Amino acid sequence: MQPIIRLGGDTLDLQSLNRLVGHDPACGAVATFAGHVRANSDLTALELIHHPVLTERALERIGATAMTQFSLQTLLIAHRYGRMPVGEPIVYIAATAAHRRAALDAVSFTIDVLKTEAPFWKREWRGENAVWIEPTSADQTASEQWMETTP
Repeated sequence: MQPIIRLGGDTLDLQSLNRLVGHDPACGAVATFAGHVRANSDLTALELIHHPVLTERALERIGATAMTQFSLQTLLIAHRYGRMPVGEPIVYIAATAAHRRAALDAVSFTIDVLKTEAPFWKREWRGENAVWIEPTSADQTASEQWMETTP
């Protein structure tokens, strides 16, 4: 099976995304993660710019690796781009597996690797002023730890 990838500029409807995962009686676990634009000092918005082909391919590659590595039944990666105000969801990941550890690890792997490997360019907006940002050293470390354990 292939991961389900949703990449778009519209607000993420988390309830609708949950329905895409469905229910498989062979799965004992569903794990999810929703990332939102967090209030940070005087931050008013976060903007993500992407390359339509390269970003989708990266998400597909990350998702396929997670599906194999963690023996998933389903993996959904939904990611927004564009300008998003504080509080808006940016990313949603859902994984289904026979057991909880696989589903939980798959979600952690996917978000950690996505933060450093998917080509998104980020700007933080404070009123009319914007600053480009890079992944943090903590993001890099989290991703590298998974890469050491992924074939």
